[in-house]
Amino acid sequence: MSGPVFDPRYRANVGVMLLNAEGLAFLGRRKTKGDFDAVAEPYNWQMPQGGVDAGEDPLAAALRELYEETNVRSVALLAESPQWYSYDLPDEAKMRWKGKFLGQTQKWFAFRFTGDESEIDVHAPAGGAEKPEFDAWRWERPSLLPELIVPFKRAVYERVLADFAGFAGP
Repeated sequence: MSGPVFDPRYRANVGVMLLNAEGLAFLGRRKTKGDFDAVAEPYNWQMPQGGVDAGEDPLAAALRELYEETNVRSVALLAESPQWYSYDLPDEAKMRWKGKFLGQTQKWFAFRFTGDESEIDVHAPAGGAEKPEFDAWRWERPSLLPELIVPFKRAVYERVLADFAGFAGP
């Protein structure tokens, strides 16, 4: 991966704030993969995010993850976060990754959705080539996002909102 050197105990990751023409943010409801992964309402909503492959450019990773999770390709880049942000995983989430990572270090990107909503397909993302990460989606006011994400990611979401505040709204 190009860019700064990271603590290998933190997984390199990208996040995407996808905004529609009204300035509302895309949220996906995380699909539960089992009891170990269950998150209670309302904290099971999040913006698209995912790992950066070895040698992959973060912007390319963000576009790939967005497509793999939402089927969306019709976007215009608005901004990139000025920093990488990290969060620690709670113990139960660390077990999912068998202790390989303490958390994630994320670079965030804001995109304007330029397509038709019929392009969004969380049930058969990437044209059906990927397993769904979400079982539902909606547009939401960005200011409400910290209240809908799992608490251990809340501080990162607040920083992302501050970074991209100028894009929230029509």
